[in-house]
Parts: sequence; C-alpha cells; structure tokens
Amino acid sequence: MTDASATAPRRPGEQTLTALGMSAPALDPADASPHTFPGGGRWRTEIPSCEGPEALAVVLKEASRLDVPIHRISQGSGIWMLTDAEITEMAEATAERDIELCLFTGPRGTWDIGGSTRTDSGGAGLRARGHDAVAGCVEDAVRATELGVKCLLVADEGVLWTLHRARAAGLLPADTTLKLSALVGPVNPASFAVYEQLGADSINVPSDLTLDHLTEIRRVSATPMDMYIEAPDDLGGYVRMYEVAELIRRGAPLYLKFGLSKAPGIYPYGHHMRELTLATAKERVRRGRLALDLLARHGADGDMAPLGSRLPGDLSRFEIPS
Repeated sequence: MTDASATAPRRPGEQTLTALGMSAPALDPADASPHTFPGGGRWRTEIPSCEGPEALAVVLKEASRLDVPIHRISQGSGIWMLTDAEITEMAEATAERDIELCLFTGPRGTWDIGGSTRTDSGGAGLRARGHDAVAGCVEDAVRATELGVKCLLVADEGVLWTLHRARAAGLLPADTTLKLSALVGPVNPASFAVYEQLGADSINVPSDLTLDHLTEIRRVSATPMDMYIEAPDDLGGYVRMYEVAELIRRGAPLYLKFGLSKAPGIYPYGHHMRELTLATAKERVRRGRLALDLLARHGADGDMAPLGSRLPGDLSRFEIPS
C-alpha cells in the first residue's frame, strides 16, 4: 500500500501563490501512480553518459562530496568501446558501492553504413541492421555479463527480445536487467506495455511526455520508467527540474536521470574528448544535487528506494515459444 503522503500533489511556490489568491486548480488524486519499486520506494537515481573508469571515478567522488545518492550509473558509447580491463574496473567500483552499472549493447544504426539514418526522416534509427548487428549486440551482452555487468542498455526491440530469451534460457545470468534506451523510448501506453512484454525491466520515455501521458502509462504497466529530468540537446534539451515532485507522483516507480543540456555530444567516447567528458560527468552529479534539493524544499524527498536496490519486480512477458 502506498503512503498517502508520498502521492500528495506538490507544486513549486503553491503556498505563496495561494496566499496571493493565485492558487492553481486542484490536482486529481487519482492521477497518482499506485506503483512502487519492489522493496519499497517510488524513485531511484541514475547518472547517465559515464563513459569509462576515469569518468566513473569523477562521478563517485562528486557524488560523495555533494551527498548525491546513486542507484544506477549508465554508459552510452557502447560495450565495444571499452576494454575488458576497463569494464572490470567499472564493474568492481560500482559493485563496491552497491550501484548498478548499465552498459550499452551495440552496434546500432546511427553508426552503421546504412544511409537512411542520415536522411531527414532518420529512417531505421538505432535498430540493429541485419543478422550480424544482432549478433554483435549479443556478443556485447555475453562479454559484459561475464565481466560482472548486471544491466544492459538496448535500442532495438529484436535485440531486446533476443536477450530476454537468452536470459530465460540461462545463456545470460538470471538477474541481468535489460534497460530500453531513451533513443527509442515509447510515447504511448500501448507501446510501453509491448516493451515490457518483450523483456524490458526499465524503460526510458522521452522527456517531452506530458504529466497526463505518464498517468496513462501507469494505468497499464508498473515497469520502472526512466526519464531525463534534464535531457541532452540531441534528445530535446528539456529541463523539467521544477516538475520533479509531480513527475514522481505520476510516474513512479521512476528513475530520475540527471542529464545535461547545452553540452556537446560525447558518443562514441575516446580520449580525445577526455576533458569534456570529465567536466560534464561532474556537472551531471551537481544537477542531481539541485533536483534533490528541490524535492526537499517541496517536502517530497521521502520515499526514495533503498540504495542498492536494482531489480524491477514481477513484470508481464510474452510467452517464449518452446
């Protein structure tokens, strides 16, 4: 049962505006998501775009300095851009702190030779083109999990279903979680539910979804939702920090992703982008502190999921053919 205080509407400046006769229309209590993470809590945190061990070290140091709790750290360039030693170092550093590490499977369409992704329509998007691309994603998944990684980022529904089947068959560890990329995030309840059925344990949704859209999704699925509170420019550059309490109320269980607008893209990362990558990694943690401070000022900073929790709970899946 969800604590009523955790689902109570909270709005920035509401007390002052009410005193001035400018109160907003009452919010509907029925809009609140009834769902929580297994083990309790309605929100977790994620620091994205952490591209290697050096950036990870910056994130961990800054999180300690600013007292920013972290449930998950994710990477965007891809498993294939990291050496075994780098993956192992990242896996060990996050495991020591009970933080989930999520690495991106590849290859994906935007870095392929297919010309359609470079047209105005962006056709084919991030999907894995052909059998060999799917095989490359599977190889990434096997390699990463053998090195201790427990969460895999996926940007193709066929790859998602394939990795879910591999997990069910024991070819990947049973506690591996599959996270759908923000680059292909669903924008309606029907597609969100399909990705759950295909094996997603955590689903990124675009940061331009309305609050009503989140409520609609929560009426059909309890799968953890990931959302950039501040989105990178190539995902719209939206900054929704002042809505963070209401995003949690509508979208729980919700991962708060602390991205960064007005920053150049860093994928695929290499040492030639070192200074930018380390600087933006540090600033993402600071953005997290700002969002958490806002939650505290609104009296909505309670009900965080316990640190170290990472599993999604019981979800609905398509039947896997024998």
